[in-house]
Amino acid sequence: RWKGLVADREFIGGEWFRFLRRKGIKRAIRIRKNAVVDELRVDAWFGDLKVGEVRCLAERANVYGEVMQVVATRSPAGDLVAIATDFSVWDTCVLYRARWSVECTFASLKVRGFDVERTGITRPDRLDRLFGLVVLAWISCLRVGVWLQAQVPVKVKAHGRAAMSLVRYGAERLCHALRWNLPELPALIRLLSTPFHAPGTA
Repeated sequence: RWKGLVADREFIGGEWFRFLRRKGIKRAIRIRKNAVVDELRVDAWFGDLKVGEVRCLAERANVYGEVMQVVATRSPAGDLVAIATDFSVWDTCVLYRARWSVECTFASLKVRGFDVERTGITRPDRLDRLFGLVVLAWISCLRVGVWLQAQVPVKVKAHGRAAMSLVRYGAERLCHALRWNLPELPALIRLLSTPFHAPGTA
């Protein structure tokens, strides 16, 4: 029922790409700008891309010894994003955008948020409980952040990105309400007790 594997630049290499092909696993994996594709570096193929523009090579190319399509775009921050893929251009863009949401989630669970990496717990059953509690806390913060965003949107900085994530926005307000027993605390508790569907932009 899953569509394929989406991964960042840490997960590259000929042996790895061949393994995925042998297992019948479709790939959409970001490659580095200095990776060689058909005897030219990626940044030579796509160096003139504008922010938001999407382009692919006219034909499939040799990427780490595997014949794959290469799709590239430039992020709002100006970074070249090149993806070696077995999918169409459209599917590649949709899948990689979903991967970015997962990346943001991991970041807010780790050092930039709940700091779960600092745990000294090693027993699997205790780690299960820890991750369960952290995920519940993360969802609660996201829920409050989405609610706040509908009332007072997060400021957008000059580079076009929000000043903070919805999770952090919610976490700050929730912590503040719990610490100081603010009048809005009952409303937040009622909010957290109702069903929730997270937005794709969280």
